[in-house]
Amino acid sequence: MPQTEEKVLITGNVAAAEGAVRGGCRFYFGYPITPQNDLPEYMSARMPEVGGVFIQAESELAAISLVHGAAAAGGRAMTSSSSPGVSLKQEGLSYLAGSELPALVVNVQRGGPGLGDVRCAQGDYFQATRGGGHGDYRLIVLAPHTVQETCDLAYEAFDLAEKWRCPVLLLTDQQLGQMMEPVVPPPMRNLPKVQDHPWALTGAAGGRERRIVKSFYWRPGELEEFNKRLREKYLRMEKKLPRWEEDETQDAEIVLVAYGTSARIARDAVRHAREVGVKAGLVRPITLWPFPAEPLVAAAKRGARFLVVEMSWGQMVEDVKLALYGTPRPVDLCWRAGGGVPGVGEVAQHIRRIAGK
Repeated sequence: MPQTEEKVLITGNVAAAEGAVRGGCRFYFGYPITPQNDLPEYMSARMPEVGGVFIQAESELAAISLVHGAAAAGGRAMTSSSSPGVSLKQEGLSYLAGSELPALVVNVQRGGPGLGDVRCAQGDYFQATRGGGHGDYRLIVLAPHTVQETCDLAYEAFDLAEKWRCPVLLLTDQQLGQMMEPVVPPPMRNLPKVQDHPWALTGAAGGRERRIVKSFYWRPGELEEFNKRLREKYLRMEKKLPRWEEDETQDAEIVLVAYGTSARIARDAVRHAREVGVKAGLVRPITLWPFPAEPLVAAAKRGARFLVVEMSWGQMVEDVKLALYGTPRPVDLCWRAGGGVPGVGEVAQHIRRIAGK
């Protein structure tokens, strides 16, 4: 894609890829799975154009391991997959977090559990926000709701990953990944392919500093001390990283909470509710971890009740209830799962039912 400040019409998957490229990604390792296949296809052509490396690995396990190696050497590396494929990457994500290595992983969610189908779903919330792999760790989880935001968050992801030395997961879904919208691409960052970060491996030749990247601590008490330090970092992240967007919440008596494609539907449902005299609003988390509790607590103190809209049985609803602990307010759930997408009318009807209209 040429440098341009004009809008281009692209899919969410291509937007994630181009945003990452312009953000400095020069190493992409992936494996095909629907509905994210146009992302690695795009990267297979794009990486050579910018002097980068594209490898279609033999498996998802191999792809995340290649990301680990490139990240340890100081490269901006990424992979992408869809729900079952991301499940296979969980061990590698735990290793990345345990080694405090930056990386970008894109999950274009599809239906589940198991092989499921290739339709729109949001059933990977627990996996994304609770770590997913073994041990105590977290990932920064970003949730765009437009193709433009998908591009922008992928562009920023490596800066966040390197600042906090933590993998970033960009969580989208089938509808957002495959729909097309106009996007203004961000400017290209001209970074070295491999950067000499203080933690990056450089080799020990030529009198250079000896550096070790590891997640194995065998001396008694050593791993516990590392976990304490890791937890302290996550606590700092919880204070500084939460992001959200509010719409019509100032006087809202019913506050919807939704992310991704569900947030697009919820926003229109708020408009419908307002038209019939129901004071509804929307809080859209942009970071799913750290989860933004602040706007929910503020709304609860004003006396609002909540409606969570999810394409799952109800996973984010648990974080909403945790955020409101100590300021208890009613929390309802409007859900579809297994490829079902709630309609605007369906959500609006749920709002009216709560409001007694």
